[in-house]
Amino acid sequence: MDIDLIFKIAAVGIIVSILNQVLVRSGREEQATMTTLAGLVVVLIIVVQKVADLFELVKGLFHF
Repeated sequence: MDIDLIFKIAAVGIIVSILNQVLVRSGREEQATMTTLAGLVVVLIIVVQKVADLFELVKGLFHF
């Protein structure tokens, strides 16, 4: 497993949590929720790309 993937996901989580706290404390709960959802979407896109790479690797391994 690539350690950079873990660091990317952790970085997104840290940035989103900081933005979330700043927005909540300034009274913008809706923007904080949208920021959290955007961070979740970014992480899901990263994970889906890695899963697609895994399927391509398995496909190439078994010559489908």
